[in-house]
Amino acid sequence: MKIVLIHGQSHRGSSYRIGNMLADRFPDCVKMEFFLPSALPHFCSGCCACIEDEAKCPYYAEKRKITDAIDDADLLIFTTPTYCMGASAPMKAFIDLTFARWMSHKPRKAMFGKKAVVVSTAAGAGTGRAIKDVGTALFYMGVPYIKSYGIALRAWSLDEIGEKRMAKIERDIDRLARSVGKTKKVRVGIKTRFMFGVMRQMQLKNRGASPREKEYWLENGWLGKGRPWKE
Repeated sequence: MKIVLIHGQSHRGSSYRIGNMLADRFPDCVKMEFFLPSALPHFCSGCCACIEDEAKCPYYAEKRKITDAIDDADLLIFTTPTYCMGASAPMKAFIDLTFARWMSHKPRKAMFGKKAVVVSTAAGAGTGRAIKDVGTALFYMGVPYIKSYGIALRAWSLDEIGEKRMAKIERDIDRLARSVGKTKKVRVGIKTRFMFGVMRQMQLKNRGASPREKEYWLENGWLGKGRPWKE
């Protein structure tokens, strides 16, 4: 199994540690990690060059290192601290910089066969919103299997919580790992199929963001009977 972790922070805090706690439950995996913003220190400029050709993005070289790893992975683990009731700014910037990979534009076939887990921690409230920020992006990229783990630590770090609470986190991650591990092959559900169908109709009716998008869909056979989750 190949696991890619995308961390929405550069420091190795609670979300990072829990994300790695999950990855470590798969001892035979090949693991690769990216830390934001150091791995991609940019904000989307809104030029929309990626709609025509992703390689035209001014940050393509740095972005491609991450997206190539994502495309090659079996399991994606996204971790983000909860900042101001949402995902971290570096994580949001990453989502903005990869919007052209959404089903509404140029989805990647590989994404429809992946598993993903989103992890978020907070001192108090807000993990649900932070997880939703990332989970929504993953859904629109076509990922059919998305699990999450959020926890309010009531402390600034894992080092400050009690043994009982830490034991609970360990048990939670054990259960999550078992759930992820027992799913050998993901199935694309009705929600993803429906949304893909909506976006397909949009391209058929020439309502995409660019004629190049329709060409992309035609090249992949998705405007006919082909679908990205079929062999």
